[in-house]
Amino acid sequence: MIKLIVNADDFGYSRGINYGIIDAHRYGIVNSTTMMMNMPGVSHAVGLAKEHPRLKLGIHLVLTCGKPLRPDVPTLVDEQGNFKKLKDFTNDNNLSLTELEREWTAQIDRFFDNGLTATHFDSHHHVHGIPEFLPVIQRLSKKYNLPVRRISEQPVEGVTSFTDRFFHDFYSEGVTQNYFIELTQRDVDHQTVEVMCHPGYLDFEILNGSSYAVERVKETKILTSVTLPGNIILL
Repeated sequence: MIKLIVNADDFGYSRGINYGIIDAHRYGIVNSTTMMMNMPGVSHAVGLAKEHPRLKLGIHLVLTCGKPLRPDVPTLVDEQGNFKKLKDFTNDNNLSLTELEREWTAQIDRFFDNGLTATHFDSHHHVHGIPEFLPVIQRLSKKYNLPVRRISEQPVEGVTSFTDRFFHDFYSEGVTQNYFIELTQRDVDHQTVEVMCHPGYLDFEILNGSSYAVERVKETKILTSVTLPGNIILL
């Protein structure tokens, strides 16, 4: 028996993404989502989350999209006040870990300030797996008593993992109708498995802000029409 968590990333990005995630939950197999607390659709997402209490909620820490919540994080932003790109953080040793922790603490606090309960946290573009950020992740996990998404097959050192296994290949060309049937062929029996997904509908924000756009509609279609094999149960 496989215990499955299908987690939709990017809740709060935009209304189109939010509605896609909710449809994939109401009519499909999505049973968890992680929220971007700095994006334009976050208030809309909070309202939808409270209307659908069976949907598990986590926090999707952001460093590479939109603007920070804090005004005092200069090493994290470009000249326009937007977060820098992923490549800037992987190539730049001048990032302040103090500023990073300050901003991510603000994002987590905003989640709880909205009266929500968190199951775990992960991050946009998997930045919580950048080795230099490990002390920050460890402190945040301990402070808020939250498990953390694994980095591919590896747990984040020194913190509790959200699941036994994590798969991020339901993405782009890996989005197929048979994906969850083929999941039973992997060595994951009697384990808790998280599959990352990105359902959504297209709106102005996603078409103008993300390189992963049309594929989200395909994901939504599959996630709302797939039938899980009998040896997979949704947690």
